[in-house]
Amino acid sequence: MTLLRLIETTPGQYSLLLDAGTTPVDSVIAELGHEPNGYFWAGVAEVLVSSEAPTLEGRFAYDPEAGMFCAYGTDRGALQELEALMKVVATGGERMRRLVNDAEARGFEFDD
Repeated sequence: MTLLRLIETTPGQYSLLLDAGTTPVDSVIAELGHEPNGYFWAGVAEVLVSSEAPTLEGRFAYDPEAGMFCAYGTDRGALQELEALMKVVATGGERMRRLVNDAEARGFEFDD
C-alpha cells in the first residue's frame, strides 16, 4: 500500500494525499495523545516545513479533513519534497515521537 499519493488533479494542479488512520505510526500517534486524522497530519506537515524545509513555505496549501490529509498546488517539486519528508515520519515510530515532542515543546498545537 502506498502511504502518500501525489496526483495531478487537473493539468498543472497537484495534490498530495494520505489516507488518515492507515499509517504504521497510528498507534504511536495515539500513545502521544493525538488522533491520526487529516488535521493531525496537516500539523505534521506544517512542523516539517517550518523546522526542516523552510524553502517550501508558501509553495502549496493544505486542505485536510477527518479521513484524509491533502496538500495541493501547482508546484509539483515542492509537493514531492513534502512527500519525502512525510514518508519518513509516517513510517518511523521514533521519528514521529521526536517530531511531536519537539513541536509541543516549542508550543505547537496539533489540531486533531
